[in-house]
Amino acid sequence: MKYSNEIVVDLPRAEFIQKMDDPENMKHWQRGLMAYEQLSQTPGQEGSRMSLSYQMGKRKMEMVETIIKRKLPEEMHTTYDTKGVHNIQKNYFREENGKTRWISESEFQFSGFGMKLMGLLMPGAFKKQSLKYMEDFKNFAEKGISVLDQ
Repeated sequence: MKYSNEIVVDLPRAEFIQKMDDPENMKHWQRGLMAYEQLSQTPGQEGSRMSLSYQMGKRKMEMVETIIKRKLPEEMHTTYDTKGVHNIQKNYFREENGKTRWISESEFQFSGFGMKLMGLLMPGAFKKQSLKYMEDFKNFAEKGISVLDQ
């Protein structure tokens, strides 16, 4: 399953990247994030890995993020792996009149019957969740509104 989302954030690209690239900020725009742990000696670099723990309602989810391409400020690509799901995220950042256009291309690869079925029956839920993260980042970056306060 593939889709893309985009959003314009009213910040210059350098400031946008500074906020996005700081893992301490993730808790302010990634709903349900409980903890993260760097698994690599060189965090934030190509090939580095980070463990992420989420609480989604009653469900706990652990995943590993791997940076596969880091060419900031133009783009950063990552993968996210959890049980039954491999997610490839390609993020592009374009400067536009002092604002930043964030284009996110998502590809989900499912294994196991349950996850494949969920991908077939609920593709809109994945796109909606991705867009929600982007909107939450926009609110945090522009207005300082944290999902922790909601």
